[in-house]
Amino acid sequence: MSIEPKEEQIQNSKLADALSERYLAYAMSTIVSRSLPDVRDGLKPVHRRLLYAMRHLKLDPKSGFKKCARVVGDVIGKYHPHGDVAVYDAMVRLAQDFAVRYPLVEGQGNFGNIDGDRAAAMRYTEARLTEMAMALMEGLDDNAVDFGPTYDGSEDEPLVMPASFPNLLANGSSGIAVGMATNIPPHNIGEVCDALSYLIKHPDAETAKLLDFVQGPDFPTGGLLVESHDTIVKAYEKGRGSFRIRAKWEKEILSHGQYQIIVTEIPYGVPKADLIARIAKLLLDKKLPLLADIRDESAEEIRIVLEPKNRTVEAEFLMEHLFQNTDLQSSFHLNMNVLDADSTPKVMSLKQVLQAFLTHRMEVLTRMSRYRLDKITHRMEVLQGFLTAYLNLDRVIEIIRGEDEPKPVLMQEFHLTDVQVEAILNMKLRSLRKLEEMQIRDEYNALNAEKDSLEALLADESLRWTRIGEQIADIKKRFGQKTKLGARKTIIADAPTNIDVPIEAMIEKEPITIVLSEKGWIRALKGHVNTQDVKFKEGDTLQLSLQAQTTDKILLFASNGRFYTIMGDKVPGGRGFGEPVRLQIDLPENETIVDMIIYQPETDLLVASAKGKGFYIKQKDVVAQTRSGKIILNLSKGDKAKFCLPVSGDSVAIIGQNRKLLIFKSDEIPFMARGQGVILQKYQGGGVSDIEFFNLAEGMPFAFGNGIRIERDLTPWLGKRALVGKIPPIGFPRSNKFK
Repeated sequence: MSIEPKEEQIQNSKLADALSERYLAYAMSTIVSRSLPDVRDGLKPVHRRLLYAMRHLKLDPKSGFKKCARVVGDVIGKYHPHGDVAVYDAMVRLAQDFAVRYPLVEGQGNFGNIDGDRAAAMRYTEARLTEMAMALMEGLDDNAVDFGPTYDGSEDEPLVMPASFPNLLANGSSGIAVGMATNIPPHNIGEVCDALSYLIKHPDAETAKLLDFVQGPDFPTGGLLVESHDTIVKAYEKGRGSFRIRAKWEKEILSHGQYQIIVTEIPYGVPKADLIARIAKLLLDKKLPLLADIRDESAEEIRIVLEPKNRTVEAEFLMEHLFQNTDLQSSFHLNMNVLDADSTPKVMSLKQVLQAFLTHRMEVLTRMSRYRLDKITHRMEVLQGFLTAYLNLDRVIEIIRGEDEPKPVLMQEFHLTDVQVEAILNMKLRSLRKLEEMQIRDEYNALNAEKDSLEALLADESLRWTRIGEQIADIKKRFGQKTKLGARKTIIADAPTNIDVPIEAMIEKEPITIVLSEKGWIRALKGHVNTQDVKFKEGDTLQLSLQAQTTDKILLFASNGRFYTIMGDKVPGGRGFGEPVRLQIDLPENETIVDMIIYQPETDLLVASAKGKGFYIKQKDVVAQTRSGKIILNLSKGDKAKFCLPVSGDSVAIIGQNRKLLIFKSDEIPFMARGQGVILQKYQGGGVSDIEFFNLAEGMPFAFGNGIRIERDLTPWLGKRALVGKIPPIGFPRSNKFK
């Protein structure tokens, strides 16, 4: 039988509005009740409930341990309506000294490790609170904070902890909510206390000044923070930024000139086992050419051994290469998005976070002082009644024994309050001793003095700030830099300079002879060899050869005016006939390689076309980053790139196909980054045959028979760039080539 809904139960609503309303409710629940920490105590609800439940179980640092399953059961049964796995995971993290800077839970058993191994099941582990956790909850019994009903209304729980120490900055926090996230690194509590003390005395201090005390994050795993001071200041001023953390390493000298790198600290949040596995995979994939091997020799302390490829590799270059390509350097993205006192999400600066903590501590101090004052007033009222009873002890006893209702009689006769009479009637007989009367008088006087002190404290804000400063100084003394727990672990280092790891360090240096055939087949022969004995495919022959090293960059200048770049170690080996050069560069079918040189950034180049146009260019400007090369020489229709020469003399000799020779000063050719260039020699027809650099004072050399002839009287051929020139001297080769 179906039940039809009553008409008044049906509400018409747009689907978009209904979804928006429900999603907003879900989002706010996630933000406030799960993902973002409170700026005052730095805790999320699950952590706050965990600590409160453990306190109720009397798991203080001086007591014994209890099973984690017992704690988790209490938490999910009384305070936190979520799964036991989530609660236990949160509890485990609070106990891991590599995950939180100042653990709030002391674990006994397997609580995981820095390798990334998970903790044992909750039935096998035990826990209790640490001194830090107790400091967070100091004042819960003294009305320091508000309490609210638990999820089922059966009990009350604190809405925020009194927080005697700045837990948000000390331990940090991370979480992902709906549409927002938070990521706060841990800091050194002693440094934070110093900043708080300064802020109390100088309320107008800016974040930059506070960073004179808070140097930066202090991660439990140590490492090196490698950011400039300006970057750190900007991040803390905005509440958002990024910090680079590097592993800490040292060079260990071995015998026979060998060495190895020992990594002793790794970046925060990087599981050691995963780090080593990823480096090993990169090593197998031959993506770490400077590294030979990696070993994990860790025991209680981290010891990761890195072996260089060879002893000629500089340790700094090796580590810089690893920092750039592995998780030995990682980034921590700062996002100080927290809930303020009104449970409103807000990204705060360092000063705002510190100020919010101080404001909370002022409220806690005020509430605790008033609570203590009320208790003292009540106790003094009771003690005053006791003293009145002692002064009239016989009459009081007589009234109690003789009257059916002694209470109103005592109140009327001795002008006592209801509270005083109740205390007298409940007094034990043993308290009637004279000694007890003296103790009551002493207690009364002591309470009266404390009452005056509290009233003065509540009446003077400056006194309250002084008291808060004393409390912060006490926290620093208990947990600050001079303690084993509080000593700074993360070293603040200088920002790394952009070190370009040289190719020589990346590749094992070996001599090679690169051979390029006329049909475009390229190969590298081991060693510097004579190319006369090199064999080619049938119908093919040698075009260009070059003696180089595997670490060299090879520049290929093509007839289309483009430069292509290949690495010496990437040229295919000398077995067989090599492979087509077009497999390594995107060279069009109708174009050829016209020259091949070793990249030498200190040497300039002359590039010229067949029609006699050219210019100088810096070698660093011709290096190509892609297979498609880099266009340098623009060519007119029908023209081809033909020459690529290193600039080496004060004069240029150029001879055309028309057998006209021209000599001019080399500084007449301009430097350009790209273009057609200028006219080097003018022709009626044809183009350039050859170009040569030389020093005018030494004469112009050219091939003559089986030797070299030097022409010293060059007056007939001297001129300006772009002239026609004259017939070369007698004996100049008929090939129109200088060599």
